[in-house]
Amino acid sequence: MGMVHVSIEHSRAIFAVQGWHRLLAFKTRLEIRLAHIVDVQHAPANVLSGWWKGIRLPGVHVPGLLAAGTFFVDGERAFWDVRDPSRAIVVELTDEPYKRLIIEVADPAAEVARFRAAPLT
Repeated sequence: MGMVHVSIEHSRAIFAVQGWHRLLAFKTRLEIRLAHIVDVQHAPANVLSGWWKGIRLPGVHVPGLLAAGTFFVDGERAFWDVRDPSRAIVVELTDEPYKRLIIEVADPAAEVARFRAAPLT
């Protein structure tokens, strides 16, 4: 099953893409400094709706079913790995190559709470 495993190590968040989604997303892991995470929230229920996620660089998008990979829209890069929108979170970033990560995790509420409690240094 594809989703992203999240861990916090020292002053970094590690986002490890799991399963066959590694092939679809063209990424296995992202490391982000905690100080560069601006906000983490549960993604809206309609996060996969609509046909336009941006220009794929590289990535896979099947409207309503799956978005995985790097997408470029409105001058910003976003990393997606979502199949089940009910388990997706949005990680807003600053001073990183990506402006946001839209990822599926095992427990969105727990991940949001963990990031909000994490020290930013």
